[in-house]
Amino acid sequence: MKKYILSLCLLLSLTSLLSPVQASALQAPSQTAFHDISASFAKDAIDRLAKRGIVSGDGTGAFLPRKPVTRAEFTAMIARMLKLEPVQNDVSAFRDVSKSAWYYGWIHTGLNLSIVQGNGSMFYPNAPITRQEAAVIVTRAMKQNNVYHGNMAGRYLDAVSIAKWAWDAVGTATDTGWLQGSKGQFRPQDAITREETAKLLDRVLQSGNVKTSVDRQVPANIHMGWLYNGTTKEYISYAKRAGLNVLVPRWYYMESNGKVSDHTDQALLTWARSNGRQVWAMVGNRGNAEGTHSVLSSAQNRKSVVESIAANVSKYQLDGINIDFENVMPQDRQNLTAFITQLSAEMKRLGAKLSIDVSPDLNTDWTAAFDYAALGRQVDYVVLMSYDQHWGGSPKAGSVSSLPWSESALNKLVNQVTAKKSIVAYPLYTRDWQLASSVSSQDISLIEQGHRIRLHKASLAWNADVAQYEAAYTIGGVRHRIWTEEARSLSMKHLMAAKYQIAGYAYWYPGAETTDVWQAINNAERYASYSFRI
Repeated sequence: MKKYILSLCLLLSLTSLLSPVQASALQAPSQTAFHDISASFAKDAIDRLAKRGIVSGDGTGAFLPRKPVTRAEFTAMIARMLKLEPVQNDVSAFRDVSKSAWYYGWIHTGLNLSIVQGNGSMFYPNAPITRQEAAVIVTRAMKQNNVYHGNMAGRYLDAVSIAKWAWDAVGTATDTGWLQGSKGQFRPQDAITREETAKLLDRVLQSGNVKTSVDRQVPANIHMGWLYNGTTKEYISYAKRAGLNVLVPRWYYMESNGKVSDHTDQALLTWARSNGRQVWAMVGNRGNAEGTHSVLSSAQNRKSVVESIAANVSKYQLDGINIDFENVMPQDRQNLTAFITQLSAEMKRLGAKLSIDVSPDLNTDWTAAFDYAALGRQVDYVVLMSYDQHWGGSPKAGSVSSLPWSESALNKLVNQVTAKKSIVAYPLYTRDWQLASSVSSQDISLIEQGHRIRLHKASLAWNADVAQYEAAYTIGGVRHRIWTEEARSLSMKHLMAAKYQIAGYAYWYPGAETTDVWQAINNAERYASYSFRI
């Protein structure tokens, strides 16, 4: 219990932001000179931060250097320093952070990346932030979470007043020179002022490679998404929102007689070429196990399908092909590899990319036909469909894609296929589970998810074990449970996957998402690209 209480205290103190004043915190400031900082020890730091759009004044030319900084203000300033954008999470984390408040997006930006946290459902955005809280947040933001072994007691006369949860952070912030005490004291529980915060953030930016890291362009990853139902116009709109650079229209299907149906849409091809998008057209098998076996078990049928695919690539000048074979029989393992090997040779000849979709390897018949290592040697990319941990007919309710399950699947893949050939696909849907005498579920989009949570006033609790909110409500005596996918859970999955230095990401399915997830994902990729050397 004590550990839990200490954790709550830490979370409570871990979120703050320096924006000179709440009223002006919504937009980057244009003013870089203030009439009340000439005597401030942080004058130069304030000017430098103002020029970078990190701090601003009160609109009258005043900076108010000795005014305490609130938790919301400090959080916003940290986010701006990192060149992150505010995210209007569809699922709100805190009861005291209104969606109409200027700081809503900033607080959720920090929360999505685990830079800041709250105390349960409360954030206390307008409470002053203390010096030790500021130390914790800034060391987290700089990814400095090492255990401190220095002699704090010998450095600060008031070291005994530093909270245990802040001890390592204060030590790190002191050793790096980011935060300094005065007259032998650190004053851990004093509210940090605006000028102190400016000095802190300026020192952080000037240390190591921090400024260089945040100023450089974020490396481009593959972002791909399948066309599912909908019209070409709707898919293009989705591609723009999601920032897709690879389009995967479901145009081709392998039939049991060795023929390949053709549903190519010239309008989409034209748009893609005019807008710098690659097209990796999908070839599916409709989940037809018998039909797929009929093709794969015949050398002539395999050759016929390969030739048909190659002909379409050549005819339509496609950039690549995406193979999506599901429900393949275990006995087709060698023949599937042989088919992909033949197809790979043709794609290389045509200068086209070849990718294949695979499910997580759970040692079941569902994936027994897929020799990941052998396939990985032949294709350009293996796309891991990291969803359906608990599927529609699952006997047990649960997450569609929990963080530990997703990481386990990715780890298993990259142990067989090089990370630079690996793409992970995340869900833009979830399931509403009905927990009655028997368990059943309904697939729902992220848009519908938020609607139901608000309509039924569902209780919402963050489950750190799966890195998702669990939403619960009751209708007609039947209990409902949703393991949510939203900006925060998807951000954490992207941060996890980025550690493996994979080639990119894919999403299923278009149009199911709320628009906030794309800004959250952009932030996650930017933040993941920072490798600070302090």
